[in-house]
Amino acid sequence: MIELAAAVALGFAGGVVGGMLGVGGGILFVPALVVVLDEPQIRAEATSLVAIVPVAIVGAWLQNRRGNVRVRDGLLIGALSPAGVLAGVVLSNMVSQRTLEVAFAILILAVAAQLTRRALEHP
Repeated sequence: MIELAAAVALGFAGGVVGGMLGVGGGILFVPALVVVLDEPQIRAEATSLVAIVPVAIVGAWLQNRRGNVRVRDGLLIGALSPAGVLAGVVLSNMVSQRTLEVAFAILILAVAAQLTRRALEHP
């Protein structure tokens, strides 16, 4: 029961973060699934990919209504992404759990540093 409540809270929080920041909630979902629900890193990443789909659809639809979506660019990125996803899935299944955890942590730190830098440059 506690695990279900945690999953519901994570889903809601991921939706809020995805809607506010456009990250699809994955930046929150993956660490939360690993830390809170004790999922292996690869399962957390795969689960996050599924969870991001409805968040991305709703977020893109609402942002498009406000004129904030560059549809052509989004379609181009979407068309080219499956090749990268295939390579990423193959690679993530070849490396250790620890390597995935460290790589994800580095990615999160890099994103945080970039966001911090931009926020300080353009108040």
